[in-house]
Amino acid sequence: MIQYDYIFAGVGLASLMVLHEMMEADVLKNKRILLLEPDAKNQNDRTWCFWEKGVGEWDAVVAKEWSSGFFINNEKEIECFGEGMKYKMIESSLFYKKVLSELNKCSEVVWKNERMKGYSESESVVTVTTDSEIYSADFLFNSVLDFNQLKDNKRCPLLLQHFQGWFVKTDVPCFDANRAAFMDFSVPQNGNTRFMYVLPVSDKEALIEYTLFSAELLQEKEYENAIIAYLNQKGIAEYTITRKEKGIIPMTAYQFWKKNSKRVLNIGSAGGWTKASTGYTFKNSVKQSKKVVAYLKKGVNDFTHFYKPNRFSFYDALFVTVLFRQNDLGYSLFSGMFSKVKPETVFKFLDEETSLIEDMEVIVSCPKFPFLKAFLNKAFGF
Repeated sequence: MIQYDYIFAGVGLASLMVLHEMMEADVLKNKRILLLEPDAKNQNDRTWCFWEKGVGEWDAVVAKEWSSGFFINNEKEIECFGEGMKYKMIESSLFYKKVLSELNKCSEVVWKNERMKGYSESESVVTVTTDSEIYSADFLFNSVLDFNQLKDNKRCPLLLQHFQGWFVKTDVPCFDANRAAFMDFSVPQNGNTRFMYVLPVSDKEALIEYTLFSAELLQEKEYENAIIAYLNQKGIAEYTITRKEKGIIPMTAYQFWKKNSKRVLNIGSAGGWTKASTGYTFKNSVKQSKKVVAYLKKGVNDFTHFYKPNRFSFYDALFVTVLFRQNDLGYSLFSGMFSKVKPETVFKFLDEETSLIEDMEVIVSCPKFPFLKAFLNKAFGF
């Protein structure tokens, strides 16, 4: 049996981002790497978006960017992307192609089309079992999320960001290619937190995505009917659906880091890299991947204390608790933030880069009693 230095279970955004940072820092030199992933990762299977000022390190694989982006509710439209801020979209196929082409230059990287079934850890090695073989390594980077551990956890409520999106094409111009709607709350809420997400790639093409933050999924037809109704509301009756995407992203304050051990680091959604209050993953994956490499370069060979919760972890826990208990509060919560606080500060807060004073500015814009109740529950068990 070959002893690998690193095994990556699941080859998605997090694993490829960590591998990219390892290559950039020359950490993979003379290392034997095993990638376990049943899919070829040659399809455009998802879309990642994020906000950023100016030029970014991933601009080479950005498929489209918008310098104008709006928060919309029933009363107003709020421009959010001023002062050089841009909203950027990366299609996964371009990202996969870039990083996998880099990996092809590393002769010590082995890809097995296998799925990890489980692993065990001893003082000196990690043993990984797949659907057909058993492998061993010094360290395991695990991005395989076990949803059951989230569902069965009583202390941390689980919200789901679930969505279905249609890439539509029209014969006549129907969209403003320079204007994105990253949250359009003008759709019926029906007791939940629901919004449309509109990303025009040209004046005749756009991604229209129906998104919910809620504990329960909808029937397939409900997502489709909502998109049809929204397009009709915008006067768009004739269109072709060129592609569909759908997904489920966990939104939870579950303490993923407690599953890390000396030789196992959970990454991606399995490691809590998805922002609990928004579901955004890409920028956080960049930050955490750089942290992984810095950790390795220091010669630290124990991942037990890789992650430490901070005040933003606590804010996210309050957010998820509030929306889990009163799922219809999303409209007023986000409307309050974007109406009463400069959007730049809101985005800075969501990026976990605000000062305590700025934190308070965002927090007081939210419905106060539900958050106070959640705070007392978290702090004192009331």
